[in-house]
Amino acid sequence: MSAPLRKVNKRNAPTRKFERILWSAGNKHVVGIDEVGRGAWAGPLTIGAAIIPKDKRLYKVRDSKALNEKERESLYDSITDWCSYWSVGHATNQECDQFGMSYAQKLATNRALNSLNIDIDHALIDGKWDFVGDIIGKANRTMVIKGDAKCLSIAAASIIAKVTRDRIMKDHHKSFPDFAFDSNKGYPCPKHKRALHESGPTPLHRISWKYMKDTPYTQAPKPRKNPSQESLF
Repeated sequence: MSAPLRKVNKRNAPTRKFERILWSAGNKHVVGIDEVGRGAWAGPLTIGAAIIPKDKRLYKVRDSKALNEKERESLYDSITDWCSYWSVGHATNQECDQFGMSYAQKLATNRALNSLNIDIDHALIDGKWDFVGDIIGKANRTMVIKGDAKCLSIAAASIIAKVTRDRIMKDHHKSFPDFAFDSNKGYPCPKHKRALHESGPTPLHRISWKYMKDTPYTQAPKPRKNPSQESLF
C-alpha cells in the first residue's frame, strides 16, 4: 500500500491532457519519457519510459522530485503494475565519458524504448531538449516543459527511473561506503567530494567531468572492489 500524500503534494497532480489529445488523434501507444542522473558525478544515466492505460487511474503519482524516497518507493510497484508497458534504459558512466552526455541520453533512451518491444506511435518527452534520437520520427515527438509535473505518463516514467537508479546506487554503497552513495546517489555533496579527494575515483565515476579537475585527489586510489561492467546494473 502506498504512503499517504503529504499536504504539499495533494494539489497540482499531473493529468492525461497530453495523452488524451494524442489518443483522440489515433495514437494507440503514447509513451512518456524522463531521465535521471544527468548531473551526477558517479553512476549511470537512466531513462524511464511509461505507457499508461486509458481506462484505469492511479492516484498519488507526482513528479519524482516532489516526492521523498519513501513515497517513491511505496509507489513503484503500483506504478509498474498499472502501466500497460514500462521500461528503463541506462548509459554507463564509461559511455557518458566516451560519448558525451547528449549522445549518452540518446543511447539510454533508445535502450529503454527498444525494451518496450512494441511499436510506439508518439513520445512525450520531459524538458526542452529532444533526446529520443531516430527511433521515433520527429513528427511523433512532443516536448513538454516541466512535463514530469504536468503529464501523467512522464510523471510515472520519472518515478520508475528515479527509483531504479537510486536502488543501483544504494547497492554500490556496500562496495564504496566512504562515498555515501546510499544517501547522495552519486550526486555532489561535501562527503562525496571529500571521499573523492582522499581516495580517488571509483569505477563508477565519470572521470572526464569538470569536477575531476576541480577536485584533485592527493593519493593513489585505495584498493577496492572493481565490479565488472555487467554487474554495474
